[in-house]
Amino acid sequence: MKGKSKSAIYFQKNPEARKRKNAYNTSYHATPERKKYRVRLNKANRQAGTYGNGDGKDMSHTKSGKLVKESQAANRARNGKDGSSSKK
Repeated sequence: MKGKSKSAIYFQKNPEARKRKNAYNTSYHATPERKKYRVRLNKANRQAGTYGNGDGKDMSHTKSGKLVKESQAANRARNGKDGSSSKK
């Protein structure tokens, strides 16, 4: 199966495991901490004028704790499947 990660292949073959993972993710993302995190990023996106306009930008957390505008691809690819950064 070309173009699929090992985990995608695993969950395709094991629907019960996928159900468990989806149930976990649902409860995890409903926690007060995750909601607060999302609210902060959405608010920053709105203030930066990039929320929902399709410009391909996200607000990204820096090491100093600040939020900066960055391309979605770079921001979301940073924590690769092995945990290493894609940027050197």
